[in-house]
Amino acid sequence: MDVQFIASVAVISPDPVVSRMLYVDGLGLPLGALEGDDYWHSEEIAGAKHFAIWPLTQVAQACFGMPDWPAERPVPQASVEFEVADADTVQVAADELKDKGFTLLHDARTEPWGQTVARLQSSEGAIIGLSYTPSLHP
Repeated sequence: MDVQFIASVAVISPDPVVSRMLYVDGLGLPLGALEGDDYWHSEEIAGAKHFAIWPLTQVAQACFGMPDWPAERPVPQASVEFEVADADTVQVAADELKDKGFTLLHDARTEPWGQTVARLQSSEGAIIGLSYTPSLHP
């Protein structure tokens, strides 16, 4: 597997309004969201390709297709996505992890915003993504 760079870091929040108080009001990070969306994010923070506050309900939807996180799984606190060379490589990398005994939350799929991603949950409880995001490549 050839990880190109860390594409995204997100805190996973059960209450994005409270989280926003720390990251926007307290730290002054330039996070923004679309109207009516609690996914606050920025590509304008030095040293980070993408930083976000990702609502737990959206994480559950992205991983399991439902708004509630499964009770039998540890509730994740953070997400890190590792960028690979291209969209086709995402599933290849995911298969490498499966071959090494890791269990994916889902295989590679293309999200509506164009990112191809496969995800698993680490032993620490973090959501780990293998991704290709066209907008992050020149």
